[in-house]
Amino acid sequence: MRFAVIGGTGRIGSRLVGVLNAAGHEAVPHARSTGVDLLTGAGLAQALAGAEVVIDVSQSPTTDDSSRAFFQTTMDHLLAAAGAAGVGHVVLLSIVGVDQVPGLGYYRAKVHQENLLKAGPIPYSIVRATQFFEFVEDVMGWTTDGDTVRLPATPMQPVAAADVTAALAEVALGDPLRGVRDIAGPDVFLLTELGRMTLAARGDGRRTVVTDDTAGPFAAVEGEAIIAGSGASLAPTHYRDWLKG
Repeated sequence: MRFAVIGGTGRIGSRLVGVLNAAGHEAVPHARSTGVDLLTGAGLAQALAGAEVVIDVSQSPTTDDSSRAFFQTTMDHLLAAAGAAGVGHVVLLSIVGVDQVPGLGYYRAKVHQENLLKAGPIPYSIVRATQFFEFVEDVMGWTTDGDTVRLPATPMQPVAAADVTAALAEVALGDPLRGVRDIAGPDVFLLTELGRMTLAARGDGRRTVVTDDTAGPFAAVEGEAIIAGSGASLAPTHYRDWLKG
């Protein structure tokens, strides 16, 4: 099969291209660096020509309310180009619980993106993933003040990027779901626990994690909003094992 991977040079996209090509398919990465600009539509027609499936793992350059305009424009361009190219399946990467956190502008924007795809003319699949293992240290960096890492005690169920990639590949190779599939890690932790585990594994004895339920974007999450539900696919990789790698 021939795949066009939008955002194909990023963390997930580059892995996905490798997985699909290793399985004998033809997956081509597309991004601004390859001459494809979702915001203007430049290069999209050529990128999607001959593709059977388009996988969108692109990200907004901002995480505030302005990201809604980005997703509106880029999804409009993507659906128009995919329709003209005769693409039969569009796969979108999104976030578990994205519709349960109205306090985050980026999450509201992703819901809008999902809704545009659902309302469009092309059969689709949406894969929602929990926060990546690789993302934990970034989150800690946002709320580090000197030797103190301030984190809310938000329940999280992080997942390895490699496991998300495998789930995306499986969905992309199948029939359109015309719905949503959730993928999550096997374990639930408080974000404060994840921070302490990460510092210990990295040998970082200088910084200390303290609970601050007002710190960072995940302070806007209420209860278990970003924990996967009972119907989710649970990935095999445990965070503690991943930290040892």
